[in-house]
Amino acid sequence: MLFADVVATSAALGETRSRRTKIDTLARLLGELDVAEIVPVVAWLAGAPRQGRTGIGWRTLAAVRGEPAESATLTVGDVDRTLSDVVETTGSGSTMRRRELLAAVLGASTAAEQDFLFRLLTGDLRQGALEGVMTDAIANASGTPLATVRRAFMLSGRLPETAVVALADGAEGLAAIGLDVGRPVRPMLASPAESLAGAMADLGSAVSVEYKLDGARIQLHRNGDEVHVFTRTLREITATVPELVAFARELPCTAVVLDGETLALTDAGRPRPFQETMSRFGSGTAGTVGADDGQLRALLLRPYFFDCLHLDGVDLLDEPLSTRLDALDRVAGAHRIPALLRPDDAAAAAHFDAALAAGHEGIMVKSLDAPYAAGRRGRAWQKVKPEHTLDLVVLGAEWGYGRRTGFLSNLHLGARDPDGGAPIMVGKTFKGLTDQLLQWQTAEFPKHERERDARTVYLRPELVVEIELDGVQVSSRYPGGVALRFARVLRYRPDKTAAEADTIDAVRALLPEGIAVTATDG
Repeated sequence: MLFADVVATSAALGETRSRRTKIDTLARLLGELDVAEIVPVVAWLAGAPRQGRTGIGWRTLAAVRGEPAESATLTVGDVDRTLSDVVETTGSGSTMRRRELLAAVLGASTAAEQDFLFRLLTGDLRQGALEGVMTDAIANASGTPLATVRRAFMLSGRLPETAVVALADGAEGLAAIGLDVGRPVRPMLASPAESLAGAMADLGSAVSVEYKLDGARIQLHRNGDEVHVFTRTLREITATVPELVAFARELPCTAVVLDGETLALTDAGRPRPFQETMSRFGSGTAGTVGADDGQLRALLLRPYFFDCLHLDGVDLLDEPLSTRLDALDRVAGAHRIPALLRPDDAAAAAHFDAALAAGHEGIMVKSLDAPYAAGRRGRAWQKVKPEHTLDLVVLGAEWGYGRRTGFLSNLHLGARDPDGGAPIMVGKTFKGLTDQLLQWQTAEFPKHERERDARTVYLRPELVVEIELDGVQVSSRYPGGVALRFARVLRYRPDKTAAEADTIDAVRALLPEGIAVTATDG
């Protein structure tokens, strides 16, 4: 297939907000691909090269861009091979060789193809084909049930490879994808609850009410003496957490997959700041703000678990949570997150208060009847916090004034478009920014720069920040029709990607009951 056909599809996606139209457009393209073309094309249209981080920045691309070709000749294979060659080129002279490879592919690209490559390689491809839309398109193109595709994606962890199986082998091939101890499973996520009473009423009496720890999500796999530890984004961190590896090898089992949290504790047994826990993972991003690296490397991480997905040859994903918790108690009961089973409203409220008193974020209310399903399918897991918080995308930052002169300060905040479009701006804030955060932002933000003017540095949608707010109000100032009230920065979330930020729907759900909102084009 010509690369131009993929670029044209991307453009068509960007011209519509209709989810159904996006799915149909993608499905038509997927149906025309050769098997070898599926992985790169699905990765590109989901927003990233299949090779992962390429280390190619906007300035490098601009320096080698040159004049565009008059006609389209590049194939999907041509572009994919070039990107592989760029990533694999290392050592002496690699900078020059990488530039030569990029110059060649850009020189053979039309203007539209050049623009697509720029946006793909700099993380700014916003044509509205995020994982959810692409998953639906794969089901459509392959004629397989959506639930089957979703389950295979959960177990494989990679959407392009799932697409290959779906398009080549259909439902039978997808059904053959099982849980593989040592390969991460895409995590199940919680939806925000309006209140504890609301969550209890929604899920009924058959629930587990658990502490919501202020830690970092981990997934621990053990098969014999082989141990792997993954983050919520499926990044492997085994080498940086030897205490968790040693813990796993002492468990009374042969094979296990556990889902949980890890955090560092003070001498008094209270949780240390989230940033200190994240710094142990070697994230290289916001988790290290203001940290003493030597001291943090010496911190021990304590594991706490809330789910068991596999135990000694038995997959438990399809079992109800009650069964999975029984397995968890057998293998790691001493490290289970504090929880109450089937509490009444008074006991649940007391557990909530106890979680806050212990320094944790709040509680989770989970249906004991629900199987394990990646993402936020339904509302079987609900999180309850004492204040409103949102995980939002940083879209830009304005230069400060007064004592903040010379620092990037006032943040532009965006919510995720559930239909895969660009993040939707919902407000600004400079509150909650410590001197350490101001220094970090000023050094870090240019690495994610999309463009700038005299007042503002605009960023690619890559950084997620947790915002506390007093509520939401209707506003014509921002395109989503809502604005944050008294927003303040709590912390950055290096454990989350922009695809995991809260949606505009979650923001609008915080409006007072009975108030409608109309989005604008501004």
